[in-house]
Amino acid sequence: MKKACVIGAGFGGLALAIRLQSSGIATTLIEARDKVGGRAYSWQREGFTFDAGPTVVTDPECLRELWKLSGHDIADDVTLMPVMPFYRLNWTDGVTFDYSNDEGSLRREIARVAPGDLAGYEEFERYAAGVWQEGYVKLGHEAFLDFSSMIKAAPAMMRYQAWRSVYSMVSHYVKDEHLRQALSFHTLLVGGNPMSTSAIYALIHKLEKDGGVWWTKGGTNKLAQGMANLFERLGGTLRVGDKVRQVHTIGDQVTEVECESGWRERFDAVASNGDLMHTYASLLGDTVRGKEMARSLTKKSFSPSLFVVHFGLEGTWPGIPHHTILFGPRYKGLLDDIFEHGVLPRDFSIYLHHPTVTDPSMAPPGKSTFYALVPVAHMGKLPIDWAEVGPVLEQRVIREVGRRLIPDIEDRIVTRFHYAPPDFEADLGAWKGNAFSLSPILTQSAFFRGHNRDDKLKNLYLVGAGTHPGAGIPGVVGSAKATAKLMLEDLR
Repeated sequence: MKKACVIGAGFGGLALAIRLQSSGIATTLIEARDKVGGRAYSWQREGFTFDAGPTVVTDPECLRELWKLSGHDIADDVTLMPVMPFYRLNWTDGVTFDYSNDEGSLRREIARVAPGDLAGYEEFERYAAGVWQEGYVKLGHEAFLDFSSMIKAAPAMMRYQAWRSVYSMVSHYVKDEHLRQALSFHTLLVGGNPMSTSAIYALIHKLEKDGGVWWTKGGTNKLAQGMANLFERLGGTLRVGDKVRQVHTIGDQVTEVECESGWRERFDAVASNGDLMHTYASLLGDTVRGKEMARSLTKKSFSPSLFVVHFGLEGTWPGIPHHTILFGPRYKGLLDDIFEHGVLPRDFSIYLHHPTVTDPSMAPPGKSTFYALVPVAHMGKLPIDWAEVGPVLEQRVIREVGRRLIPDIEDRIVTRFHYAPPDFEADLGAWKGNAFSLSPILTQSAFFRGHNRDDKLKNLYLVGAGTHPGAGIPGVVGSAKATAKLMLEDLR
């Protein structure tokens, strides 16, 4: 039996390990932290469950497919709960907008906020459906290993004006600024600037409309745990709490994986779900290929980081939906500060996550779990002392949530803590504390993103947000499908 190793038990690594093990490849999955999930980590504090994220589950069919490979049902391990509305958008001028896939409700919201844009929205909807068909259904699970594969995809991408940004394309169809932001903010959920991310990412609108937005009962980490349960039930070997120290090579082949515990084993193929820079600069840092790729990656544009304030409150808020976007007074200017200028602005927009409104098990009875997320530049662009700035920004974020939604928030706090760019670097090996790997711009998409199989080390593979199609659960699960196809072809 051929043996494969997958390094990193985030969603991409878990999905790849399941596919390999389901196909008869003896697979070992290694995770440095004390439990699986990668970015979908979780903490228990004073009876509250705090999810690190991601918190938005879309395209549940791509997850169900992993269980179906071996004749199992996702419901055996995971309970998916629908979220409605998907998001409530709230602006400083008092305008609110409930975003969902309930066609009647959505059209009523558009008619209320931007009555002149109904026809334009319908045109945008058709555009998003076309991009989804070309960019996700046809190409989302394909590996772009050579430039010719990019050339083949180019006509369809050009037809949908992939060189334009999501915000530019949305603005072509609708005129109201509130609606423009409502239809373009989604790229922020995968680390992209709406002002520069390729218009191809408008497909997220169609993805959510068709598949809905879901929550995993007990927290998103429960989805990762459910995937790990399936993997082990299939006979896979899971090692947690043992960080990989080095991937050994001979010539153009990777041969062995060595962990800090001293454990070392030979494999026919190795795949990394780790940060791209960590994979090449650290795990392969002693090799010519590792050094070559690390130099190349320093020239790439990486996504920003995040500052997340987790807090548990006394009381319940049935009027605050599961996901709320509290837009700040600026949109483009704020995005420029984060993505281009690398400064910490005085103002900010907040993504507020309130899982207990859907799933009360996330907090003790009569209490509520929240997190407030603010995008910030990664440490390469914003080299500040987060030990000093973190507590100050945490307080500012809490106060803004209080000002906008919960006036007595300070009196209700039971527990709170924050997670900053240095934590992404320390816990996840994320270069400069980036939160979503490479920026999802056109010149870093498909062939120009990390390749699912290394160009020179013939049995080294990559999976996850740094590869095509990018970040987000559907993206990394799609990358696992593409990588698994390559590995199975090569191993047989």
